[in-house]
Amino acid sequence: MVTRIFLGLVALSFFAFGFWSLTSPLQMTSQLGVNVSGPNGAFEMSGIYGGVSLGAGAMCLAGALLDRMGRPALWFLATYMGGYCFARPISWILHGAPRSDFHAFIAFEAAILAGAVALLVTRRGV
Repeated sequence: MVTRIFLGLVALSFFAFGFWSLTSPLQMTSQLGVNVSGPNGAFEMSGIYGGVSLGAGAMCLAGALLDRMGRPALWFLATYMGGYCFARPISWILHGAPRSDFHAFIAFEAAILAGAVALLVTRRGV
């Protein structure tokens, strides 16, 4: 049950961010302090942030609803968030510290990674 709840909550967060990114990509990036403009910028941000986040949400929702998808969804999250958690400190070293509001993203990514790994190790709930 813990795994289902975890994956369901993560799915909701991915769906919310993905929908925002898909429908308002230039507003989303500007609120994050990232300068993107024009139709090409909107097209790229919709696909990368919107589409990938919606796909991640679908994978997590499948894991929350279907027993056989719980473990693959956790592995997906461990890999996906692990990539972020690997790249963030390297980017920080190479390019400097991000704005302080990006620390929430770092904390979110690290928490999801830790949760996915912990659930894979203990495999509680599903």
